[in-house]
Amino acid sequence: MTPQQYVQGKAARSGSSFYYAFRFLPRPRREAITAFYAFCREVDDVVDEMRDAAVAAAKLDWWSGEVRAAFDGRPSHPVMLALMPGARAYGIEPAQLEAVIEGCRIDLAQSRFADWPTLQRYCHLVAGVVGEVAAGIFGRTQAQTVDYAHRLGLAMQLTNIIRDVGEDARRGRIYLPADELQRFGVRAEEILRRQPPWGYSERFDALMRFQAARAHALYDEALALLPAADRRSQRPGLMMANIYRTLLREIEAQGFQVLHQRTSLTPLRKLWIATRTHWLGR
Repeated sequence: MTPQQYVQGKAARSGSSFYYAFRFLPRPRREAITAFYAFCREVDDVVDEMRDAAVAAAKLDWWSGEVRAAFDGRPSHPVMLALMPGARAYGIEPAQLEAVIEGCRIDLAQSRFADWPTLQRYCHLVAGVVGEVAAGIFGRTQAQTVDYAHRLGLAMQLTNIIRDVGEDARRGRIYLPADELQRFGVRAEEILRRQPPWGYSERFDALMRFQAARAHALYDEALALLPAADRRSQRPGLMMANIYRTLLREIEAQGFQVLHQRTSLTPLRKLWIATRTHWLGR
């Protein structure tokens, strides 16, 4: 199996919304973003799949070493072998990859976030930086597009957090800011409880509506920041934004039933949203 086949398989198996946006890119950019996405999946899987925190931390340290080695001209993992041509072509920096790894280290070190600024920093590492790298691969020409990409990454990560409240709770994790739980009178025990009635209440609904309103505001802010000169090149990001925002609206329509189920869009629906965005350019 070649490095390119490895990263393609990693991206395809994930079923991520990102995969549908990649399909519309020219081959060199598609190969670069696929390899970068595979890198993000590899380090994220370290946290999700390793039960021993010490082993996971050691594996993240290994990835940090592999990043340094790759940029010194000595990549060994298929993901880094596939990524390095794109890193040279599109200006991906080792510090950006290290930021993604650092975000995963935060996942190992803590399972609660005290407030929105604390959560926002985490989202910057695992999503904002990812958006910045993706925007460069897509063909960014304007400096302001970096701000757009960071804001869009934050919006999509918050959408993930809203969708995955129940799934994260099964792992003993709560990403919703602790001070906001307190503000809406929602106890952590209600979210972590894995038996009916699951923790649904008017208080929980109000908390989630607050989170969704924040996410919608971030989407709007991101789109307002995207310069007209880069709108065409950034269409893959707009595809992802439309897919994620459709998911958020679906969760809202279902009354935030996120504690006992994980809402998702069908592959056909994701492909249709991506195709429509490609046609319309927005």
